[in-house]
Amino acid sequence: MTTPAVLLHIGSEETLITVRNTDGEDKTLPLTLGSQLTSVGYFRHSPPTPDEMETAIMVVEDEVSRIRHDIPQGAHLFSSDNDIRALARIAGVAENEVMTLSVEAVERTFDRLALVINGRPAHFEGLPDGNDFAATLLILREFMHHLQFADIVLKGAKFEMV
Repeated sequence: MTTPAVLLHIGSEETLITVRNTDGEDKTLPLTLGSQLTSVGYFRHSPPTPDEMETAIMVVEDEVSRIRHDIPQGAHLFSSDNDIRALARIAGVAENEVMTLSVEAVERTFDRLALVINGRPAHFEGLPDGNDFAATLLILREFMHHLQFADIVLKGAKFEMV
């Protein structure tokens, strides 16, 4: 019997989730969310305004909630995305072959983004200026929060879900 696992890939135009159930079978679930797609679709300003972010949050929540019944109980969350690894470093996780980013660290980083959205310069918070970063952080936050993942394990480019 295999431990259930979820592999998350946040692309520029879509997000792909690969779910491995206890039987070892993989199922791919596409979401119409992507760093660039979300950024261009909902953020008219850089950084986005509070209203733009609130609208994007609602859209991302709805799309993520659509697959909640496809995620097995007790599944572990993984990714090999470079953008999520960069986000982990920004959140204070030391660079390593395997990095673990907690939902609490994601939330703290999102709080830093909220300060930027409300007028604080991004460099004061050590955050990139681009809206693609904001969209990636938003997607990851809502994915982890609504699907109840305590952390995400980030591995190098080639790895097997365990």
